[in-house]
Amino acid sequence: MGARQSRASSKDKGPKRVLFIGRRQKFSPWDDALLSGRDPRSLLKRGMHHVSFSLVTRGMTDIPDFLWGLSEVQKLNLSHNQLRVLPPEVGKLTRIVVLNLCGNRLKSLPREVSLLQSLKVLFVNMNCLTEVPAELSLCRNLEVLSLSHNCLSQLPAGFADLSRLRKLNLSNNSFAHIPMCVFSLKELIFLHVGSNRLENIAESIQHLASLQIFIAEGNNIHSFPRSLCLVTSLELLNLNSNDIQTLPSELHLLCRLVRIAWNPMDKGLHISHNPLSKPLPELVEGGLEMLFSYLKDKKHT
Repeated sequence: MGARQSRASSKDKGPKRVLFIGRRQKFSPWDDALLSGRDPRSLLKRGMHHVSFSLVTRGMTDIPDFLWGLSEVQKLNLSHNQLRVLPPEVGKLTRIVVLNLCGNRLKSLPREVSLLQSLKVLFVNMNCLTEVPAELSLCRNLEVLSLSHNCLSQLPAGFADLSRLRKLNLSNNSFAHIPMCVFSLKELIFLHVGSNRLENIAESIQHLASLQIFIAEGNNIHSFPRSLCLVTSLELLNLNSNDIQTLPSELHLLCRLVRIAWNPMDKGLHISHNPLSKPLPELVEGGLEMLFSYLKDKKHT
């Protein structure tokens, strides 16, 4: 009798266990609408080099919870939504190489971003950032970082440790000066600090010996620093729309500048819309060789 009861009890438990395992996982309404009964991993795109996941322009105010279980994601695009918070769960996606958060309403990034040790490219432009967590400096493989169109006025000193950073965009923020940590980024080839509140360029700019493109247009820079002429790797130098009146005689040292440039995309020296003293405006119109020649002669007179 006891044995039969035991077996019956065991049979009763069996079906319940099967039902529990077979029950569909509960998702939020947004998750449900996105998945429509599918396995979340069916939304992944597997390319030749990366596993990617994209939720662009979906009007999201929150990130779907199932995303944090997709640990194989390497490229994640959540741009142009209405996100106000990036949850700390982002730290679970440790294989991410490219993270695009452009065009949201983020005011900060979680400290857990430091766990993204494979991260090489990070776009957080066009958000509402007022600060950047110091922990981001622990992402030592970072090569491209865009923080443009935010509300930033400083960067953590630890950014000097981002030794592999090659491209940095700080344009359209509230920087009164270029953060000193930037001058420690020896691999930097692209630096955009346009449309800030800069009044000068620190002499430390000369330490960026690999810099090829430097854009500082739309500020209130009063003088062209001689130390900038020592960055001889420059191929595009844009100082348009500032308050520069004179040019240094050492300008000819920037031998990779091939022309006076007028198109924003062209390589060369961009120096228009500055109150240059005479005869500099006419010389600029005449081209780079004429300008260089005048500045050299002026130095020796």
